[in-house]
Amino acid sequence: MDSPQLTRLLAAGEEVQECWRVLRKAKLNVVGELLRGAPEFLEFEHYPDDDVFDAETQSQYYYHAHRGLPGENGHFHTFVRQPGMPAGMRPVAERASEPWPAGDAALSHLVSISMDAWGYPIGLFTTNRWVTDEAWYTAADATQLLERFRIDHAGPSWPANRWISAMFVLFQPQMALLLAERDRQVALWQQAHPGEDVFEDRALDVTSWLPISVDAQLEFVRRRLR
Repeated sequence: MDSPQLTRLLAAGEEVQECWRVLRKAKLNVVGELLRGAPEFLEFEHYPDDDVFDAETQSQYYYHAHRGLPGENGHFHTFVRQPGMPAGMRPVAERASEPWPAGDAALSHLVSISMDAWGYPIGLFTTNRWVTDEAWYTAADATQLLERFRIDHAGPSWPANRWISAMFVLFQPQMALLLAERDRQVALWQQAHPGEDVFEDRALDVTSWLPISVDAQLEFVRRRLR
């Protein structure tokens, strides 16, 4: 990465920390912002229940839990809807055994952000198509969407929206690698299960995963900028 790219990552990391700072002053955290007002935290439910969506950028996310990884409280699923994609970007052409969302509804899942019980990120992962009922775009196309993901409004939480938008800048290099690994794992799975629809195989849910640390990422960036 060159100096301008590293400077951009540094600014994003400082934004992440600033969001945490203002939340901590009120004894809040990012996850709590999304669960606010919910009577209880139920597995598989979306928080907020109608998701967070930016009509200008066509970015979308929600928080929920269902996996039970050690140390994980839950995770964010993130998307860009079709109208927010570059002109001509289309899902892969596959003979699917289940219907995929089409037209303006043909959204792409990007990455999930795994969170601990204190509301801090501990990992990134990608998923198979059936997990989020997305349309499937190649890793090359989905990687282009990483820089388009941004929630630029204050509902339901301005610091949470600023935080998740900054995370997409700070960890964009890792996210791109995870998407490439996702496609590699799907291709390997298809080779091992010929004749089956890999995108609907419930035995394949998480397609790539990586632990992360905001502090470690910032330390790396600052060291490279010296």
